[in-house]
Amino acid sequence: MKFVILTLFPEMIRQAAAHSVLGRAIEKGIISLEAVDIRDYAHNKHNTVDDYPFGGGAGMVMQAPPVFEAYQDVTSRLVSAQAPVIYMSPAGRPFSQSIAKEMAGYEELILLCGHYEGIDQRVLDEIVTDEISIGDYVLTGGELPALVVMDTVSRLVDGVLGNEASAQEESFSGMWLEYPQYTRPRVFHDQPVPEVLVSGHHARIEAWRLEKSMELTLERRPDLIIPEAMSPAEKKVYEKVLRKKGLQTGEPMV
Repeated sequence: MKFVILTLFPEMIRQAAAHSVLGRAIEKGIISLEAVDIRDYAHNKHNTVDDYPFGGGAGMVMQAPPVFEAYQDVTSRLVSAQAPVIYMSPAGRPFSQSIAKEMAGYEELILLCGHYEGIDQRVLDEIVTDEISIGDYVLTGGELPALVVMDTVSRLVDGVLGNEASAQEESFSGMWLEYPQYTRPRVFHDQPVPEVLVSGHHARIEAWRLEKSMELTLERRPDLIIPEAMSPAEKKVYEKVLRKKGLQTGEPMV
């Protein structure tokens, strides 16, 4: 899978993507990254790509021509003529694991990073296929959100993770948050690892993990729970967890 990121700070993107899971996947050729500097498409000696907004107001706005020319140059070199263009925007739909799964199905993905007060709406209307937000807060630009999207989507590409089961077991891959994890030493600050995890009894370990996942989800993200989507085995464990907490099925969490 190829990621193309249109940005004013390509080195920021390259450096961040050169490490850990992303870096290894790029080295192996499982995914590829092209960070395109929008300033290279400015037609002035200072490579200026912003100007004052029509109608007045604070800040500057990124101009349409450099963004469009960067897009044209990139798409002329892509395999897919219909590669999605995702604009990282606080006005976009909230990013989620299900959206990441959608994106992982594409061969190529273009991520557009805004800056200043945003990008001229005319070029957004012409080239953008979707707008994505990673949260209700303000960032300096779209580079960090683009990296979040790239990291999340990459993990769903075959071969990126060393253990393919990891992508399915982690939080937000299903209904439940991930269970607590432990490693050596067996005792830390007088706190031992739960005995079941060192028992070697795989069925008991799986049952414990599911129960802990349900407890954590009930406590922190009850909005994720959809009882009608549970398997019969999950429903049985879920009812046990509710009883432990003194709740009844369908009773709202406070």
